[in-house]
Amino acid sequence: MGETRTIAVIGTFDSKAEEHLFMKRAIEERGFQTAMVHLGTAGPSPFTPDIDLYTDVVAAHGGKELGRDGLIELVLSHAGPLIKGLYAQGKISGLVSAGGGTGTYISSTLMRQLPLGVPKVIVSTVASRDMARTVGTRDITMIHSVVDILGVNSISGRILDMAAGAVCGMAARQWAPALEKPRIAMSFFGFVTRAAENVRECLEELGYEIVPFHANGTGGTAMEELAAEGYFVGILDLATHELVDELMGGYCRGIKPNRMMAAPGAAIPRLVVPGGLDCAVFEFTRDTVPERFSDRKLFFYDFRSAIRLNFQETRVIAEQIVEKLNAGSAPVKVLIPSRGWSEADCDTCPLWDPDLSQSFVDAIRRGLRPDIDVIEEDYHINDQPFAMRIAKTMHGMIHGGLAG
Repeated sequence: MGETRTIAVIGTFDSKAEEHLFMKRAIEERGFQTAMVHLGTAGPSPFTPDIDLYTDVVAAHGGKELGRDGLIELVLSHAGPLIKGLYAQGKISGLVSAGGGTGTYISSTLMRQLPLGVPKVIVSTVASRDMARTVGTRDITMIHSVVDILGVNSISGRILDMAAGAVCGMAARQWAPALEKPRIAMSFFGFVTRAAENVRECLEELGYEIVPFHANGTGGTAMEELAAEGYFVGILDLATHELVDELMGGYCRGIKPNRMMAAPGAAIPRLVVPGGLDCAVFEFTRDTVPERFSDRKLFFYDFRSAIRLNFQETRVIAEQIVEKLNAGSAPVKVLIPSRGWSEADCDTCPLWDPDLSQSFVDAIRRGLRPDIDVIEEDYHINDQPFAMRIAKTMHGMIHGGLAG
């Protein structure tokens, strides 16, 4: 795609014309051009936009029977391909918008359809709320409007001008990596930090770039999506903990069904390690342990604490992993450290329970396809020799040496 200095200003101009025109001027004063895209469903724009979805789609449809929600979806169904096409053709280099709940929903839906690295900025009245579904796994910058959006005043003008400056600054970025290396995605969370550091060092010595994803629900899902888009030559699932929190309703829940599922048509090798599968994490301290966990092995660390899974929960996790890995056709291996799966799981640690861990190993050995190797190593997950074993295995899988 060729370079452009055009920012798409998208929004519901029928109700937020003044604010979007303000951002248009602020962007153009910074040396950029703008493409004004009207996404409103209630009426025409009071000025002539460059692209008018109300006139072209809503008014042309004449379908008031659709209701407000139906009209919004109608506009989005046309706006999505349009915005993606403008970017693919090199006609825009970023998007910015301002709005309330509806405007945020519309603009974020469109922004999530554009690739990583395309500047995406929203000034929103609801940015202080839970934005998990709004942002999803994309690099959207949310700016809280602080005041409501009803014209431009001495406070809202500062916020809108800041958003204009932000999207222009993003679009003018100049950094690029000095050397492109083959990338390996690696899931990761705090209980296996030493393992992640050791593995990164080993794989970098082999010529790879390691891209870590926090196993917090959103991170693992983002990893799968970027893998499907072709960013990685391999996936190292070092921290599979978020599967447990999803099952238990824990702190790192929120994964999507595609987690640990091979991308359709892709053959990206995946090495799976049970990092953090020993525990679920919840928000309680040693002074506020819920009654239902009073008989569990517990590990306390900041405002969160971890509980050791029981046999039933361990079996369910094993079955879920078996189902996911068996469904794919890409090369897969499972590498298990027999001396513990997290910093809280070792022979001197509070969550240590080798019988539970062995029940997991037995379950996946029984359930996985014969061509999926399950390899046990006599190390703790954070041991340096185990990191070397991971690196050697991952490298072998990437280069077709499945003996690893």
